[in-house]
Amino acid sequence: MSHEPKKVTVKLSRKLEYACRVLAQLGRSHEQNKLAHIDALALAEAIPSNYLVQILNELRNAGLIVSKRGKQGGYALAKEPKQIRLIEIVAALDEELLEHNFENSGHSGPRVAAIWTEVGAAFEAKLREYTLEDLVERDAEVGMYYI
Repeated sequence: MSHEPKKVTVKLSRKLEYACRVLAQLGRSHEQNKLAHIDALALAEAIPSNYLVQILNELRNAGLIVSKRGKQGGYALAKEPKQIRLIEIVAALDEELLEHNFENSGHSGPRVAAIWTEVGAAFEAKLREYTLEDLVERDAEVGMYYI
């Protein structure tokens, strides 16, 4: 019997996943200088609008998006997609993902903590490397089917 290791994935919170999706959606229309309505965002990304309100508020509080109230209101990115790093999104919505809390007790504690701290640093470095621009799927990349 083969004992191949499972493919490793990072378990994101649903909130962080939704935030990335809605930010990517806002990134698609960023150059058009239009505000996106919450209902359109919820529909495009299949996110419950009542939950999306909370996420958008957190993103606004973190300075990643701007909003305008009223009939002509909506949401837009606060800056260019290439200026928003993944680590900013994680820090705004799921900061626990970046926390390192290891004990140095016991015989193996210091070595275990050192290795996991190194793994965490590599994870953070990767989050700093990617930007929202990397998550934005442009229309040319989306499969277009015409009937």
